[in-house]
Amino acid sequence: MADKEKTVCDSSSSSRDQSKVEEEEEALMALYGSESGWVEARTHCDHLDTLSSDLVHIPTPDTPCNICHHPAENWLCLSCKDVLCSRFINKHMLDHYQQQNHSVALSYSDLSVWCFSCNSYLDAQVMLSLPPVYETAYILKFGEAPPVRTVEFLQVDDSISGN
Repeated sequence: MADKEKTVCDSSSSSRDQSKVEEEEEALMALYGSESGWVEARTHCDHLDTLSSDLVHIPTPDTPCNICHHPAENWLCLSCKDVLCSRFINKHMLDHYQQQNHSVALSYSDLSVWCFSCNSYLDAQVMLSLPPVYETAYILKFGEAPPVRTVEFLQVDDSISGN
């Protein structure tokens, strides 16, 4: 009987430990993950072959929407270099993607790059064809070169890697 009680007690303790781990993971996600608005940008996209061959010569970030002339929340199409407003204004960039199938655009608001086909942000500093347009837009917007991004390497625990 004592063995059964010990097993039940161990099992109950294990469930509580698992529950505590899950609560901690949820708290971390709330702090750093989707709850906080953090989005992990993709480092690969199959739609970059449609980009303009000249992404160094682009309209300035203060360029209004080519259609409605709204001055803010505008995006630069990285295929044809049209400047169009966001889905939060009049959705002209979204319409452009749906009509022209130009998937990739740069936001002049925060210089993020979005792929409509992937439905995801792209890491403009990592993907080989995007740094020139990101750097040019940054210089046009802020008057100076963007800060150099450093890469931090995670140390892998030997027990996890199997070494």
